[in-house]
Amino acid sequence: MKKEFDAWNEKKKVVHDRESVPFFHEREVWWCTIGLNVGYEQDGGDKFERPILVVKKFNRDVLWVLPLTTSDKRNQYYFPISGKEGSAVILSQLRLVSSKRLERLMYKLPKGQFKQILAQVQQFFPKV
Repeated sequence: MKKEFDAWNEKKKVVHDRESVPFFHEREVWWCTIGLNVGYEQDGGDKFERPILVVKKFNRDVLWVLPLTTSDKRNQYYFPISGKEGSAVILSQLRLVSSKRLERLMYKLPKGQFKQILAQVQQFFPKV
């Protein structure tokens, strides 16, 4: 599959130049401008967007997110969530993003399910 890096670069310039950022909270699922990435990193699809879960809000400008997929994989790196599209969170793809990338709020996960996801993500961090 040939990737359209030039088209993504033009979209990235528009996203970067945004002056206002949306108000967001942890546990929310948003459409997010992820873009085109390298290798096995999750891409944003045709419009360079994909749903993400807000894992941690550091301030109004940066947040940790986990991308969602409709792929029906069942292993330690995927956590199925109850949502409108039967999605799963890709636990291995935690990343820091700018809130300028957030496009549209979709819904908010229940607290219990969010806590389960956080517990699963924490298993990947070494004990210090």
